[in-house]
Amino acid sequence: MNEYSPEVVTALQALIKASALCQKIRMDLVGEEWILKSDRSPVTIADYGSQAIVCKLIRDRFPHDAIVAEEDSRELRKPDRSKILGQVTDYVSTFIPKSSSEEICSWIDFSSTSISNRFWTLDPIDGTKGFLRGDQYAIALALIENGVVTLGLLACPNLYIDMHQPSGERGCLFIALKGQGSFQMDIKGESKRAISVSKIEDPSQAILTESVEPDHADHLYHQQIAKELDISTPSLRMDSQAKYGILARGEVTLYLRVPSPSEPGYKENIWDHAAGSIIAEEAGGKVTDIYGHPLDFSGGIKMEKNHGVLVTNGILHEVILKALNM
Repeated sequence: MNEYSPEVVTALQALIKASALCQKIRMDLVGEEWILKSDRSPVTIADYGSQAIVCKLIRDRFPHDAIVAEEDSRELRKPDRSKILGQVTDYVSTFIPKSSSEEICSWIDFSSTSISNRFWTLDPIDGTKGFLRGDQYAIALALIENGVVTLGLLACPNLYIDMHQPSGERGCLFIALKGQGSFQMDIKGESKRAISVSKIEDPSQAILTESVEPDHADHLYHQQIAKELDISTPSLRMDSQAKYGILARGEVTLYLRVPSPSEPGYKENIWDHAAGSIIAEEAGGKVTDIYGHPLDFSGGIKMEKNHGVLVTNGILHEVILKALNM
């Protein structure tokens, strides 16, 4: 597989369209265009629209590939959700003309829970709360073959392109192919450049990134680890797998995700890490759980064999693992 392979071309087209849809919805967002799911997490019309577009384009080109995605259309099909379904239909039709509500629901439901030798995993909006706040979010798509991530893409419509100019132009797309490096483009898929992790060797000079939401990680424990490593720079809290992107381009040195005390046995979803992990690794980083085990994407929707996540520039990985397991 290379940059001209059908998988790469199709995935890029899908994420560029989905990003444009999400940006348009975010600019128009004025009311209660979201639903609270049974797990108390929000899902927006952008989640549904993004998943519909990506699933349709992937399925059209690769009809035999399974797609493991976060959402389904059950809530959307309820009679009292007709207004939201209508909004989803209107937005998707802007990018795929003449789409009907029934077609869009069927595209959303291309998502499967079965893991096969070759499948795609999709988070249509990773960081929905960040999206609603106007902060960071990502559209995350990965291809997994025989348990190995071979292609990963992150579209980050609200992320600044140049890490030295955080108030400058926004909208990044990260892509990595197994064994071929990591790259950053603008949100239209142009201005491609290779990226690499930081070369920092002194743990005290490291910069930590972590989740914004306290339910997603143990912030207090993260602070304790930072103190043990003599890290004085405050952590950079950011929603979504955009954290993988900023680590891959050398802006931060480590990303730590120890489960929150409110849910100590939490197991991560594969769509929350598959795309980001290959982007970090191909940029020279290292990705494991907090015990040093490689992330396992072969066992189903949940990463049952892993506990937490540690991503570093590679150089500092063993030092940080030691601090985590003292």
